[in-house]
Amino acid sequence: MAWQVYLLTHSPVTLGLIGLFRVIPIVALSLAGGLVSDVFNRRRLLLVTQTLLMLSSGGLALVAFAPVRSPVPIYGIIALAAAALAFNNPARQSLIPSLVPREQLANAFSLNAVAFEVATVAGPSLAGLVIAVWQVGVIYVVDAVSFLAVLAALFVIRPAELEGPVPAVSLNAALEGLRFVFRTPIIFATMSLDFVATFFGSATALLPVFARDILHSGAEGYGILYAAPSAGAILAGVAMSLVANRIDRQGRFIIVAVVAYGVFTLLFGLSRVFVLSFLALAGTGVADTVSMILRQTVRQISTPDELRGRMTSVTGVFFMGGPQLGELEAGLVARAIGSPLSVVTGGAAAIIATLFIAWRSPTLRRYRLR
Repeated sequence: MAWQVYLLTHSPVTLGLIGLFRVIPIVALSLAGGLVSDVFNRRRLLLVTQTLLMLSSGGLALVAFAPVRSPVPIYGIIALAAAALAFNNPARQSLIPSLVPREQLANAFSLNAVAFEVATVAGPSLAGLVIAVWQVGVIYVVDAVSFLAVLAALFVIRPAELEGPVPAVSLNAALEGLRFVFRTPIIFATMSLDFVATFFGSATALLPVFARDILHSGAEGYGILYAAPSAGAILAGVAMSLVANRIDRQGRFIIVAVVAYGVFTLLFGLSRVFVLSFLALAGTGVADTVSMILRQTVRQISTPDELRGRMTSVTGVFFMGGPQLGELEAGLVARAIGSPLSVVTGGAAAIIATLFIAWRSPTLRRYRLR
């Protein structure tokens, strides 16, 4: 979508608007999505949301094949897909603890990250070639068809039943998740790290600009660069699947990983060499995956099963809102001071914000899962 929008407009601001149209529905529907995932069968809810996401990809294909010269229809479909994600993500994350024993949860999140990132590496790499040979619409068609595999997987899994009392559908029940997150120091601290790091360090929002105008690598280079964070994430995910349940001082590991994410973002902004840019982006993938796996494990273990959907929806606003608003911030700053300097200052700001949160949160610094 970013490549298509940039070809239509040649404006970094319009790239940033992609994030804005994603984040508004997620924020508006987050509490409802979390409550619904705690009230209804999570597997059945995912069947509905994944079907809606498949239809969204089909809609993007129709727009791509039509003689459309405006990004407005793309923004509309992005908003509809984001609304589905507001219900999909809490159910998806809350389902994992009901599939594996508690002591294997960190390993399960690691394997989940590996599975996701393998697809994310293959997708953008092939997408760059498809754009060069055919057009963007072909990619959307393939994406829509790929949802059939997701739906088939959901039909065959059999998660354990929800533990604890089922909440009533009410405003108070929805707000209960919000109160739980803000009164639990370790969850609030990790949620804050989610937001500040991804808000300031959204380098991927400007990848079309870097690939086309700074590194001069074209659509093929764009696909490779877009896959770089996922390549790093796969390496980190494989390693974490072997050692995650043996890491003791999770709080300190999370802080170090998020600082490293800011450092690699800063290096990407400074680089003018394609290989170095690829390695820097891969480094962001390594750091983000290590932090993400540990953050998710800490949160899920710290939350009762009957609150997991609502906890995930509240933290998901910051997890999704950070990068989406960060894309808008990156686009506006890039227009003011240029894309490279936008990424450099963003990486530096992410480092400073992380160190500030670590200083203000002794619970995070001292946290040990055991």
